[in-house]
Amino acid sequence: MTIAITMGDSSGVGPEIILHAFKKGELPRSFIVIGDYSILEACNRIMNYEVPLRMSGDVSDLKEGFVNVLDLGLLKEEDLRIGELSEASGHAALKYVERATELALRGEIAAEVTMPMNKEATRLSEPGFTGHTGYIAELCGRDKYTLMLASEKLIVTHVSTHVSLRNAIESVKRDQVFDVIKLTHDVLPKLRLTSRIAVAGLNPHAGENGAFGTEDLEEIVPAVKRAQSEGMEVFGPFPPDTIFMDMLKGKYDAVVCMYHDQGHIPMKVLDFQGGINVTLGLPIIRTSVDHGTAFDIAYKGVAFTESLRDACKLAAKLVS
Repeated sequence: MTIAITMGDSSGVGPEIILHAFKKGELPRSFIVIGDYSILEACNRIMNYEVPLRMSGDVSDLKEGFVNVLDLGLLKEEDLRIGELSEASGHAALKYVERATELALRGEIAAEVTMPMNKEATRLSEPGFTGHTGYIAELCGRDKYTLMLASEKLIVTHVSTHVSLRNAIESVKRDQVFDVIKLTHDVLPKLRLTSRIAVAGLNPHAGENGAFGTEDLEEIVPAVKRAQSEGMEVFGPFPPDTIFMDMLKGKYDAVVCMYHDQGHIPMKVLDFQGGINVTLGLPIIRTSVDHGTAFDIAYKGVAFTESLRDACKLAAKLVS
């Protein structure tokens, strides 16, 4: 069971986190890095990690005790721009994800774990890029998918993510909300959890019976009722400012959120280092660290490795 880890944007913390996590013994026994060998070699030297690196011919060509690298040959050391926006690094990071997804679709790897990309850097070569999740879903030919953030403290899924708040409100439609509820319901048993799902409202106080907007009554309530009619243990919509406390008390296993910040803010307040990103609705297993490229601390040796460690553990759990 080989897990592929994409290297992420070379200007950020991705390369050093991979090497540091390996040095700390936090990575799975069978993994391969998809990226550029020259960048990892340079990072290894700059950080003085002395991690044994090895260039692999393919994903089955692994040697234990090494960071095995499937080298795409897109960047050389002279292309490295530490802590800077780079079109070359942004483009390369996208290609690492593309290769990993292709390998997963062919069944050559069991799962892919993605390190952070810088969206602004990637948009210099791919103007329509909005994030890993939508890009991978497109490669997989799926239009029903959602982003789950998971940690020991909280699990949230999202009806929309990287869109404007205006578009996020327009995305709250009963069919879309139901699809996210169903995806959430289906994955929770794989995490050895029951499927008690709370649905957050869109408006303050979940609309307060139409006083603060009608979306909760007209779109979210019908989705919840449909899910309940199909046997799912789903409740809501609840006021967003209180529902996360109920989950922390153990009343629910996950919260379906209506937009990006509604789910991301409580997750990052409660467990910034432990949050894992999982894409639901794909024919492959994909997890990711839940942090960015952190250009400001890149190659300084202070980036935390726990999110990568836990992303690999969760990928392995979903595979098994």
